[in-house]
Amino acid sequence: VAWPAGASGLVAFFAPQNGINGSLGIEVVNSSINEQLLHGIYDPRSESSSGLPDVGITTLLHFNTSAVLSLTVLGSIRTIRDFTEGPSILQPSVQDSLKFATRRDGGLVISRLWFDNATTTQMWLIPTADSSTIAIDGQTARLEAGTYRFYAVFDYAQLEPLSNSVLSKDAGNMPNPEDSSAVQSLELLSYTKGLLAGAWKFLTYFGRDSMIATLLLKPVLSDEGIEAALSAVLERLNSATGDVCHEETIGDYATLLNLQRNLSGPEATKPGCTYQMIDTNYYLPIVLEAQFLESPDGQKRASAFRGKKAILDFGNVGLTYGKLAEINAAAVMNATQAFAQTQIKENLIHIKKGEVVGQWRDTSYGIGGGRIPYDVNSALAPAALQSVSRLSDAGWYPNHDWSKEAADRARVFEEHSLDFFKVVVPREEARSLVVQYAKSAGYGFLSNSAHIDADVIFHGLSLDGNSNQPIVRVMNTDDCFRLFLLTNTTNQTQLTAFLNQTATNIREPFPVGLMSSIGLFIANPAYGGDPVYAKNFTGSVYHGVVVWSWQLAMMAAGLERQLLPCFASGHSRPDFCRDAAVYGNVLAAYNELWDSIEANKARLESELWSWVYENGEFRAVPLSTLPPLPGEPQTEESDIRQLWSLAFLAVKRNAKFQ
Repeated sequence: VAWPAGASGLVAFFAPQNGINGSLGIEVVNSSINEQLLHGIYDPRSESSSGLPDVGITTLLHFNTSAVLSLTVLGSIRTIRDFTEGPSILQPSVQDSLKFATRRDGGLVISRLWFDNATTTQMWLIPTADSSTIAIDGQTARLEAGTYRFYAVFDYAQLEPLSNSVLSKDAGNMPNPEDSSAVQSLELLSYTKGLLAGAWKFLTYFGRDSMIATLLLKPVLSDEGIEAALSAVLERLNSATGDVCHEETIGDYATLLNLQRNLSGPEATKPGCTYQMIDTNYYLPIVLEAQFLESPDGQKRASAFRGKKAILDFGNVGLTYGKLAEINAAAVMNATQAFAQTQIKENLIHIKKGEVVGQWRDTSYGIGGGRIPYDVNSALAPAALQSVSRLSDAGWYPNHDWSKEAADRARVFEEHSLDFFKVVVPREEARSLVVQYAKSAGYGFLSNSAHIDADVIFHGLSLDGNSNQPIVRVMNTDDCFRLFLLTNTTNQTQLTAFLNQTATNIREPFPVGLMSSIGLFIANPAYGGDPVYAKNFTGSVYHGVVVWSWQLAMMAAGLERQLLPCFASGHSRPDFCRDAAVYGNVLAAYNELWDSIEANKARLESELWSWVYENGEFRAVPLSTLPPLPGEPQTEESDIRQLWSLAFLAVKRNAKFQ
C-alpha cells in the first residue's frame, strides 16, 4: 500500500506454512457481486495521536492455504525501497518500533509510531469466519486458509489533489475517451504542490520526471497543472547553487535521516532534497519558456507567477519564483562558460565529482560509467541556453542581460558538441560485431547483419566510460532529446546527417538498430567491441536492453517536430525536406515507430518493460521477472504507473504523415 502524503506506505510479506514455493495464493476478492474491490477510509477519530483523521483503504484478502506473515515494513516508501531494492536493508530503528497485538474479534493489528512521535501507520487483518485464526509469534504471525478483512490506515496531513483541474479545458486538447485509464493515473499523481513521479515506488516529487512529463503533456495540461509542477521545482531549488532538486525526502524517512544527523525539535521533521543530478538544472528554463512565452495565456500569467514567494520548508521561504529562476539560469550560464570559450572535451559538462550518476539513466551501468553525458551536452545545454536567452529578452532576469550571450552559447553547444560523441563503425566491422554479439548474448535472436549496407553511425551514451572506454559505444534513444528540444537548427548539413542517422537506427531491427516487436530498445551494446558492453547492458537491468514508454513518446514527438516545417507553407523549409532519400527515411521512421507504439498500446502507461526471446520473437515481460546480473541484487520492480509514461495523452500520431 502506498500513499502520496509523506511518501508513506506499508508492505507485508507472506510465505506458505508448508514451505513449498508457489503454493500460496493471495487474492483480493469481493464480499458480494456488486461490491468494489477496494474501499477508501476516512475516519476523524478523536484518539488519533497526530490529531488528524485516519486515511487508508480496506479490502478482502483470500488465502488459499495457511500462511506465515514473515515481514512487515510500515512507514515510508523509501524504507520499503531500501529493502526491496539493492542489498535488502532493514532499518533496525524502524523494525524495532513495530507493535503486534490481537483484537477481541481474533484479528491482528500491526502498528508503528513514526519518528515524529505523532503519526501512526496501522495494518489490520480480521478473520471473516470463526474457523479462521491468527497466531502471533513476536513479529511474525500465522494465518489459516480463509478470507480476511484487510485495513491499512495512517494519520498524516494529506495533499490537496488537482483532480480534474490538471487537464486543459480547451476542447481541442481534451484526451479521447479511450484514454480514461491514463487520465485517472494523471489525476492520482497531480496535486496543488506538484506532480508525483509514479506508483508505487516513486510516489513523491522528482524534478526530472516532473519537467519531462510537463513538456510532453503540455498540450493537455491546464495552466494550473503546469504551474504546480514549476512551483514544486522552484520551491525545492538550492538557492546557494542554482541546482534543481532531484528527489525530495519527506515524511518519516526525512525524520529518520535528520535524527541520524543529531537534529532535534522542528529541525528533526524538516524535508530535504538531493541535488546530485546535473540534467535537471537545464530543464527548468525550458519549461518556463514553454509555459510563459509560447502561449498567450501563459504570457498573461507570467508576472503573477514570477512574483509568488516560496512557502515550503526547503530553505527558500520568502524568495520570489522569479529570483529562484534567475539563480537557476546563473547556474546554467556558469556550467556552460568553459565549452563556449574553448571547444575541447575537458570543457564539456561533466557529472559531479564523487557521483556515479547525473542524468536520466541513473543506475550503475546507465551510461557505462561515463563522466560526460551525451544528452546533457548535445541537447539539454543548448536548449536551456536558448530558453535563457528568450526569457532574458522577456525580462525574467532583471539583474542580467543574457539574451545575446546565451544565444551565442546555444549555437556553440548545438554545433560543436555532437562530434565528441560520434561513433562510425565501418560496414564490414559492424557486420562482424553484430554477429559476434548475437552469438555471445546467448538468447538466440538473429543478428540481422544482412541489413547493414553502409557504415553504422550513432552517438555514444557518454565519454570516459568504464574499462577505459573513451566513448561508451552503445547505440541509444537519447537522440530524442535533440529532436524534441532543438527545432530551429541553423546548421543544415549537420541536421540532415543527424536526422538520417537517427531514422536509420530507429528503423533497423535489433541488434543492428533499436527496433523490436515490443518497441525501441533504449540501449544496443552490439557495437561496443568489448565484452563489458554485452555484460553490463542486458534485458535484466533498468537502463539496459529494455523499452521505456516516455522515450517512445519523446522520440515520436521529436520526429514530428522536425517533420512539421516540411509541411508548413511560407516557412523556410529545412534542407532535409528537399532531400528525397533523407526525408523519406525520416518519414518512414516516424510511421514505423508509431506502428510499434500502437502495437504495444497495452503497456504504454507502465514505466518500462523487458523481454524474453521465444519462438523467434521478443515477448514483453516485466523487468522484475528476470534474473539479475551475476553479483548484482535482485532485478528492480518497475512502476505500474509512471507520470512521464502518461505522455501519450498528448503525444498522438499525426495523420498528415501517414
